[in-house]
Amino acid sequence: MGFGQLPYDMAHLLGGGVLLLSFVLLYQRRIGAVINALACQGALLGLTAAWQGFAQGQASLYVTAAIALIAKTVLIPLALHRIVRRLSLHRTVEVALGIGPSMVAGVALVGLAVLNTLPAAGTGHAGPTALQREDLALAMSVVLLGMLMMITRRNAISQIVGLMSLENGLILAAVSVAGMPLVVELSTAGLVLIMAVIAGVFVFHIRERFNSVDTAFLESHRGERR
Repeated sequence: MGFGQLPYDMAHLLGGGVLLLSFVLLYQRRIGAVINALACQGALLGLTAAWQGFAQGQASLYVTAAIALIAKTVLIPLALHRIVRRLSLHRTVEVALGIGPSMVAGVALVGLAVLNTLPAAGTGHAGPTALQREDLALAMSVVLLGMLMMITRRNAISQIVGLMSLENGLILAAVSVAGMPLVVELSTAGLVLIMAVIAGVFVFHIRERFNSVDTAFLESHRGERR
C-alpha cells in the first residue's frame, strides 16, 4: 500500500491503548469511573477495527468498527450507568484482591500471554505476519485481564464490565487476523451481549433478594459462611 511501517505502528499503538485501558479498569475504585474506562476501551477498539479494515483492505471491518463505536462506546455504558443510578450504587468497587496485587497479577498475565502467544503464532520480524502475531499477544492479554477483573471484583456490575472487557479482547483478536469472516466477529459480539443482558437480570435479582450487589452475600446461602 506504500505506507511502509505506518499500518504496523498504528495497529500497535491502538492495540496497546486497548491493553492500557484494561489496566485502568483494574485500577479504578469507583463504579462510574470503571464504566467510563470501558467506554473509552470500546472507542479504541472501534478505531482499531477501522484501521485494520483500512490496512487489510477489508470493508467488513468497518461494520465491526461501527458496531463497536455505537454499542460499546455509547449504548452499553449508558445502560450500565442507568443500572448504577437505579440501584443507587454510587460507591467504591468491592474487591476480593487489592488494587496493588491485582496490578501485579495483571502484569504477570500479560507476560504469560506474550510468552505463549508469540511462539505459538509463528516467527517473523516484519510485515503482516509479525503484525498479526503481536496483535494476538495484545488481544490475549486483554482477555486475561478481563478474566482477572471478573475474578477479583465482588460487585456484580464490575464483573459485567470484566466480561465486556474480555469480549473486547476477543474482538481485537478477530480483527487482527486477515480474512476473519465478519459472521465470526458478529456472532461473538452477539453471544456476549446476550450474556450481558442475562447478567443484568441477575444483578437485579441479587439486589432484590439481598439488598446489595456484592456477590459475597451469596456465600452464606451456599453454606460457606456460618
